[in-house]
Amino acid sequence: MKASPQTQLRLLQLADLDAELNRLEHRKASLPEIGELARLDKRAAELRDAIVVAETALSDLSRDQTRAERDVDQVRARIDKDRARLDAGQVSAARELSNLQSEIESLHKRQADLEEIVLEFMERREGLEAQRDELTTERDSLSAEQAEVTARRDTAVGEIDSATASAAAKRASVGAEIPSELLALYDKIRASSGVGAAMLKRGQCQGCHVSLSTVDLNAIKSTAPDEVVRCEECRRILVRTPESGL
Repeated sequence: MKASPQTQLRLLQLADLDAELNRLEHRKASLPEIGELARLDKRAAELRDAIVVAETALSDLSRDQTRAERDVDQVRARIDKDRARLDAGQVSAARELSNLQSEIESLHKRQADLEEIVLEFMERREGLEAQRDELTTERDSLSAEQAEVTARRDTAVGEIDSATASAAAKRASVGAEIPSELLALYDKIRASSGVGAAMLKRGQCQGCHVSLSTVDLNAIKSTAPDEVVRCEECRRILVRTPESGL
């Protein structure tokens, strides 16, 4: 394959632009904000689950507390009813009076036990509400942090995309000046090895950094300037310049 020395130099420009595009792609994929957002998203999911657990526990506790308070009210109403009978003198028989007083005493004990249960429920409720509020506060703070990191990421991505578009436009312009057959060979090599063309500098291929033998250098030296040559080691297109050492 033949191409003028000037055209072959275009391959080095193309290789530089491809390297720049690769760097931009890697930079975009490895932005620190991406890892930071992944960490924040994970914590946000944990907080959502924890808040659901806390709210479910509060709902269950509220139901149990309501039931216990209802039981207290029922016992208190029963005590009031029995005491009203005593105060009205509706019970005169000694045995019945004793039984009624015993029942009131038992109901007072039952009321005290139920009120203790209600108090425990209230204390547990306060603890759960404090835990839920703490989780909610962290969630809200995390949301603000996510928004800030997302904005930073979007700004960085925008800058990278702009640089990528500029480099891609330059690549298209340079590629348009290279014969299609040579460009196809370059792209094929680049697809397999990452770099399609490299400079021959001081007898060394800048693609694989292997120094060519004297035999290979003499063979290249005897080749016409418009002949496209390739590195025997890495098979990349070797571009000759005044720095090639030939």
